[in-house]
Formats: sequence, C-alpha cells, structure tokens
Amino acid sequence: MTDCLFCRMVAGEIPADVVHETERTLAFRDINPQAPTHVLVIPKDHHATAGLLVGADPQLLAEVVAAAHAVAVAEGLATAEAPEPGYRLVFNSGPAAGQTVHHVHGHVLGGRDLGWPPG
Repeated sequence: MTDCLFCRMVAGEIPADVVHETERTLAFRDINPQAPTHVLVIPKDHHATAGLLVGADPQLLAEVVAAAHAVAVAEGLATAEAPEPGYRLVFNSGPAAGQTVHHVHGHVLGGRDLGWPPG
C-alpha cells in the first residue's frame, strides 16, 4: 500500500529507528514515546488490525508477539526466563481505541511504572 506510513517504512522510503527485524517483522522506536521504552512492532505485510491479521495469518501475529518479546529482552524489560521488570504490549484496533495508523502494530512500553487502568 503506497499510502500506508508503515508500509513505506518497510519499503525503506521513510526512515525508522529500527531496533529489531526478522524476515516478516520490523520493530522501531515510536517518534512520540509515551514511556522511556516505546517501540512499535509491525508485520511487514499490510494488515489493518490484529483481528484481521489473526484471521489471515495467525502465525504472523505470533511472530509479531515474539518480536515484541525479543525487543523487551533487548531493552532490559524482561529476560528470556522471566518478565522482570516488566513491559506492556498494546494493540489498538480501530479509531475508538486510538489506532491512527491502520497497519497493525503492537506497542512495547516499559521503563517506568505503568498504571492500571490505562487510558
């Protein structure tokens, strides 16, 4: 999709501060961070929401979550064996949830206490 911001990042048309990449996923720092660590993890293929992705390619959604955990480990938010000190993984689906780029993306947030409920 030529008008999708994240597809253009995958294509190399728009620069991104990439922190992790696999054959099918890309992770980069958010340009408007909401926590000391704020990384977006996307599938390289375009899917609008997590629900649409799981319907089309559930294995790819699993790869996005695995990439998010790899980012958390690399950023010191978890270890391979334990979730310490911890991180939050958020997928916003649709405008009412705050999704502004309609290419599924998970937010890896951490580096400070994250209150509950969010919002």
